[in-house]
Amino acid sequence: MIIKTSIEYLRDPFILLHDGVYYAYGTGVINDDWNNTVWACYKNTSGRLDGEWSMTEDLVYVDPEYAVKNHWAPEVHKYKDGFYMFATYYSSKTEHKGCAILKSASPEGPFVQISDGHVTPSDIDAIDGTLYVDREGQPWMVYVHEWSCTDDKVGRMCAAKLSDDLTHFVSEPVELFRADDPSWADGEVTDGCFLLDAADGALFMLWSNFCVDGYCVGIAKSADGNILGPWEQQDELLFSKKTTGEYGGGHGMIFRDTDGTRYLSVHSPNSPNENGGERTLLLSIAEESGTLLVK
Repeated sequence: MIIKTSIEYLRDPFILLHDGVYYAYGTGVINDDWNNTVWACYKNTSGRLDGEWSMTEDLVYVDPEYAVKNHWAPEVHKYKDGFYMFATYYSSKTEHKGCAILKSASPEGPFVQISDGHVTPSDIDAIDGTLYVDREGQPWMVYVHEWSCTDDKVGRMCAAKLSDDLTHFVSEPVELFRADDPSWADGEVTDGCFLLDAADGALFMLWSNFCVDGYCVGIAKSADGNILGPWEQQDELLFSKKTTGEYGGGHGMIFRDTDGTRYLSVHSPNSPNENGGERTLLLSIAEESGTLLVK
């Protein structure tokens, strides 16, 4: 089942269900200008995923010092005593994009930065940080080492342990895999990572790159559940143009609705066209035969 929501011109949609209310966080692109973006939040109080989504009246965050552009890919996670936003921005101090962490007592904010600027290394471009808490309770950030700052212009996926209060790394980053590792890869980006524990004890990672049909979502799998891998790239894509027969898209994540059904959230198309802008699509999925499938 595919639900085309009423959310348009929002990239990188991340869905949070809290107290019966659905929230969609993402990159709000203003006038199709990638240097003019906000961390946007929509909410849906209908109790139905196909109900009306409306943007919150006020921005949900206090703009961090030195954040001058590239407000991208906000994710909000409920963790211990609060709500934590993992988000990307370009810093005028470091002159790089990086991932920072903000905190609020409410899913509607205001989110205030708790990290000392970027958590990711200050001498590289890093984007799309996500939270994963392993089976021992250790929090990690998985993030993109952007292709623009690698030696061969091929993106990498990286991970590092976070402090218990999610303010800083407590281990050195480790490279997990490269953008050109999968058989289907036709691009050099490692966008939109999201991790999910599998029923068989393995660990799935959703991530986006380009295939012959455009922007898409692939699946990597760590068979023993270790976040450090080794990671095997699955040959079959989870989402691409073939899924809908219309447009590609990506930057996926998975959530459960009020009755426990799992859904994949993506933006599609990948850029505005004659039919409109990037719309948030929700697709029901299932875990079968050691992989994830759109149903």
